[in-house]
Amino acid sequence: MAAAAEYVAHPVPLRQVNPWLIAVTVMAATFMEVLDTSVANVSLPHIAGNLSAGVDESTWVLTSYLVSNAIVLPLTGWFSAMLGRKRFFIGCVVIFTLSSLLCGLAPSLPMLVLFRVIQGAGGGGMQPVSQAILVDSFPREKQGMAMAIYGMGVVVAPTIGPTLGGWITDNYSWRWIFLLNVPIGVISLLLISALIVEPVRRAAKEALKIDFIGLGLLAVGLGFLQVVLDKGERDDWFGSPFIVWGTVTFSIALVALIIRELRTDKPIVDLHLFRDRNFAISTFMMYTLGFVLYSTTLLLPILMQTLLGYTAMQSGLVLLPGGLLLLCMLPFVGILLGKISPRWIVLTGLVVMATGLFSLSHLNLNATRGLMVFDWAISRMGTAFLFVPINVMAFYFVPKDKMNNASGLINLARNIGASTGISFVTTMLDRRAQFHQDALAANLQMTNPLLHKALYRISHMMMTRGPDAVHAMMQAQGMVYQELQRQAMMFSFVDNFRMMAIVCVCVIPLMFVMRGRSRSGGASPPMH
Repeated sequence: MAAAAEYVAHPVPLRQVNPWLIAVTVMAATFMEVLDTSVANVSLPHIAGNLSAGVDESTWVLTSYLVSNAIVLPLTGWFSAMLGRKRFFIGCVVIFTLSSLLCGLAPSLPMLVLFRVIQGAGGGGMQPVSQAILVDSFPREKQGMAMAIYGMGVVVAPTIGPTLGGWITDNYSWRWIFLLNVPIGVISLLLISALIVEPVRRAAKEALKIDFIGLGLLAVGLGFLQVVLDKGERDDWFGSPFIVWGTVTFSIALVALIIRELRTDKPIVDLHLFRDRNFAISTFMMYTLGFVLYSTTLLLPILMQTLLGYTAMQSGLVLLPGGLLLLCMLPFVGILLGKISPRWIVLTGLVVMATGLFSLSHLNLNATRGLMVFDWAISRMGTAFLFVPINVMAFYFVPKDKMNNASGLINLARNIGASTGISFVTTMLDRRAQFHQDALAANLQMTNPLLHKALYRISHMMMTRGPDAVHAMMQAQGMVYQELQRQAMMFSFVDNFRMMAIVCVCVIPLMFVMRGRSRSGGASPPMH
C-alpha cells in the first residue's frame, strides 16, 4: 500500500491552469465513482424483476463492486508509479466508463455482476489519485479549502444517489443509472487530458516491487469469502459441497496472507500497523461502520418497495433528508474536533445512530412516511460523528512513512465491512422471515375463533363481488396467508434494524480503551 514512487510537483507549471478547473475535473470523475456505491440501492427490486432474479441475488450488484474496489485500493500507489499518475487516472476512468456502458447493456444478472466487478476495479484508484492531484495543484495555503470542497462532494454523491437512482428507475429504466456514467466519463477524460499535468517521477527500481503473492492471496481470499456469503443462503450453506469448498479456499488464502504479509519486506497489507492499539480499534470501528451503514441503506428501500408499495423515487426521497442532515452536520463535527476528544464524539455518534436504528425497529406495515424520514434522519445524523473522528484517532501514532499503508488498510476495512454487512442482512431477512412465518402460522389453526371470524368476514365480502361460497372461502384463505407473509417479512426487517442497533451499542466500550492525542499532535490522516 505504500506509495511506490516519489512525486515532485513542477516548480513552474507547464500550463497556467486555474486549479479550481482541475478540482472540478477530478471531482466529476470521483463523484461519478462514489455515486455508484449508492445509486443502485433503490433499484434492486427493479433489477431483480427485469433480470428474473431474486432480490437477495440482486444484492450481488452491490457487494461485487465493493469487494473489487477494495482489492484495487492497495495497488493505487504502485500503479501510479509504474504508469504515471495521470495515465493511471485516465486508465481508471476509461475502465469505469466502459464497464458502466456494459452494466447498462447487461442481458443477465451474472453478466451484470461481472461488469460491476470490472467497474469496481476501475473505480478503486480514482479517489486516492484525485486527492493527490488536488494536493499538487493548489498552493499549501489553499489545500485545506480544496480538500474540504472535495470532501463535501464525496458526501453529496451518496446522499443524492438513492433519490437520483429512484427517479431514473421510475421515469426511464434502471439501466440508465449506469448508462449516464458514459457521457460524464467521456467529458472527464477530455478534461483530464487537457488540464492535468503529470508530475516529475523519481522512483528506484526496488521501490516499484510489489508483493504479487500477497495480492493474489488477498484477491482469492476476499473473492471466495464474498461468494460464500452471497450464495450460502440459497445453497443451504454447508449442505452444499461448493460452499464447503469455497469456505476452505478463502480460509486457507486469508491465513496464508497473514503469514506472508508478516514476513515480507514489501507487504501489500502491512499487518504490523495493528500493533498500535488506536489503529487496530479504529480499523475495526471502520469495518463496523461500513457493516451497519451499507446494510441499513439497503434495508429501508427494499422494505418500502416490497411491503409498503413505495416507488423507487418515493423511497429515495425518504432517504434524502437523512443524507442532507449528514451533510449539514459535517462542518459542526469539524469544529467539535478542535475542542473535544474524538472518542467522545464517536461515542455520541454511536448512541445517536443506535437510537435511530432502534426507532426503525419499531416500524410496522402502517408506518407513515414522516415517521420513516425522521427515524432515518436520526440514524444518519449519528454517522456524521463517526467517519472523520475515527480516522483522526486511527492516525494519532502512525509514522508518516506508513500513512499510505494505513489509509489503504482502513479503507479496505470499510469496504469489506460494507460487503459483508449487505450479505449478512440479506441472509437474515430470509431466515427471520421464515422463523416468524412459522410462529404466526402456529396461531392460524382452524380451532382459532378469531381466524374463523376473519375468514367469514372476508369470504362474505368476496361473495358480494360474484364468487360462490367455496371460491370466496379459498380467496379469503389466500388473502390471510398473503397477509401472514407480509407480517413475517415486516418482523424480519424489524429484527435486522434491531441487530444493527445492538452492534452500535456493543462497540461503544472500545472508545474507553483508546489512547489520547500525543502532546506533539498526530499527523493529519489522508482521507480517502
